[in-house]
Amino acid sequence: MQGLHRPSVTLVLGGVRSGKSRFALQLASRVAKVTFVATARPSDDEMRRKIERHRLERPAHWRTREEPLKLAEVIEESEPTSEFVVVDCLTLFASNLMEAHREDRTTIGATIDELCVALERTNRQIVLVSNEVGSGIVPAYAAGRQFRDLLGEMNQRVAAIADSVVLLVAGLPMWLKGGSEGRL
Repeated sequence: MQGLHRPSVTLVLGGVRSGKSRFALQLASRVAKVTFVATARPSDDEMRRKIERHRLERPAHWRTREEPLKLAEVIEESEPTSEFVVVDCLTLFASNLMEAHREDRTTIGATIDELCVALERTNRQIVLVSNEVGSGIVPAYAAGRQFRDLLGEMNQRVAAIADSVVLLVAGLPMWLKGGSEGRL
């Protein structure tokens, strides 16, 4: 399958428990050399259990990188060793940026710029998972609104770069952008 090795960027969007991560894993399972980039931090028992569950869902031979903030660097470093990179997820990456840099929009913006440059330069297939948070209610607190806005803006920037964008609803993929060559 020659088309599987073409450099490409796919953004997988959806709500909580919509099947985003499972779909990204299915895409990656078609190649041998995969780097899985986990952005989650084991901040409490619930998150530790979720991280462990996700680890068990991935093939043991995949390389795993845990990186909450430096996605551009990890993507660039994975180039020589991987055919395919899965980033799960941009939602937690946005949260990590807000926690690390508080109100410093310049640093947050520069970090997102670096991610976009790395995606544009990639020689690998990359799938990024992110939550679609713009369809819900307006958060009651300023920090929630700032997070929603940051993630929405980042999703738009990545979608503009991406070759394919897929929205998952109840485990069903709806292709918003891109041709049929990457479809399952």
